[in-house]
Amino acid sequence: MSTVSRASLDQKLALAKRCSREATLAGAKAAAVATIASAIPTLASVRMLPWAKANINPTGQALIISTVAGMAYFIAADKKILSLARRHSFEEAPEHLRNTSFQGTGRLHPAFFRP
Repeated sequence: MSTVSRASLDQKLALAKRCSREATLAGAKAAAVATIASAIPTLASVRMLPWAKANINPTGQALIISTVAGMAYFIAADKKILSLARRHSFEEAPEHLRNTSFQGTGRLHPAFFRP
């Protein structure tokens, strides 16, 4: 069983705190944008569409806007945490495991599938 030094634990704790802070900021930015992006059409539709005016009260409007903001926060924060974890695990990986590119088919993938 290997022993872990205090400095190593402190370094990992500092890295975890920094990653958590970055994820929180990314989530807050996404929530702010999503709030604006959902509030404008929600409030506009309640004023202009007869069905929305009759069926969506202020509580419903707030629920729609806050749900979108909450989803955006958690999705963006989770995405940031996963990307940071992947990057840090790649940096700490042994050299023989770092070359993960597959040289098989030569088929191009869309940008959102690329590592």
